[in-house]
Amino acid sequence: MSSESHPDTTAAPRSTTYAAAGVDVEAGDRAVELMKSAVAATHNANVVGGVGGFAGLFDVSVLKDFRRPLLASSTDGVGTKVAIAQALDKHDTIGYDLVGMVVDDIIVCGAKPLFMTDYIACGKVVAERIADIVRGIAEACASADVALVGGETAEHPGLLGVDEYDVAGAATGVVDADDLLGPEKVRAGDVLVALPSSGLHSNGYSLVRHIIAEAEWSLDRHVDEFGRSLGEELLVPTHVYTAELNALFARLPGAVRSVSHVTGGGLSANVARVLPMGLVARMSRSSWEIPPVFTVLGDLGGVPRDDRERTWNLGVGMVLVTAAEAADAVLAACPGSWVLGEVRADDGSLSSEDDYVQGAKGVDGGAAILR
Repeated sequence: MSSESHPDTTAAPRSTTYAAAGVDVEAGDRAVELMKSAVAATHNANVVGGVGGFAGLFDVSVLKDFRRPLLASSTDGVGTKVAIAQALDKHDTIGYDLVGMVVDDIIVCGAKPLFMTDYIACGKVVAERIADIVRGIAEACASADVALVGGETAEHPGLLGVDEYDVAGAATGVVDADDLLGPEKVRAGDVLVALPSSGLHSNGYSLVRHIIAEAEWSLDRHVDEFGRSLGEELLVPTHVYTAELNALFARLPGAVRSVSHVTGGGLSANVARVLPMGLVARMSRSSWEIPPVFTVLGDLGGVPRDDRERTWNLGVGMVLVTAAEAADAVLAACPGSWVLGEVRADDGSLSSEDDYVQGAKGVDGGAAILR
């Protein structure tokens, strides 16, 4: 007979729990309790039900008043800016970045954002941290009159570190077809009005992080040009433009023809995509002073001007293409705005210049040049 031993199949199985695998359901429940009041504060009369449902419900009876309602949707994240928040253990502003990136992509077509949802993936649910993130999202939504109707927090142990997370969001808005803004409304002679950014917003942080790592600058380093620490400057939240643009459109109907949200790709690429074929946006570098964060980081990293202009907003957060006769009224209605340039017929004379950008972001549209 063989003396080979066999496992004892009658032994009690080893106990393995979800918590042992790294997922803390109770921490998720605590996070929801901590954020509930902030989320509820964004709810208006159109929100049906409260926090905690499987789906967010929004009453769209108002659409019956539209001649031809068009739904606008957008989704985005905040990129590697989350790494700065994690390094500083400060999480209450990243929500503004998320909301700005999402809802301001909706307002540019003239649509009013209605509601938003968020998604947070993390290595470990720390209830207070998740609540800080969502409170920031909720506060930004409230500032834009957007209802935060739902969200999800997912714990991914083994995939993300215990202090790592990423955020994403999606929103839906509505515009009547007659009020839709876009390239088809732009005309030669229109004026480009720029709205200031609050800083880096949420683009180009991979370049930023590379620069400060190579220079061995710590986030707590005081920078005289900023008047605060490097980390504080890098965490300045994205400005959310939705409320002021909603008010502008209502106050001056027809004054704005097209709008560009200056995000990834920089100024020229994002302006070119909101113009039609045959027109070019001629913008002047001398029309504004670039904020210190861009010059300090650019000089520190030896970043060429072309790369700076293709990566960062350089102080321009939005560009409004306005009818020439309405430009003064738009400037008066938008504090801090200035004339960035003008729209002209594209006769081909500029197309050979290095700064000429045409058909950017997959759009076979107009052109832009920054001179």
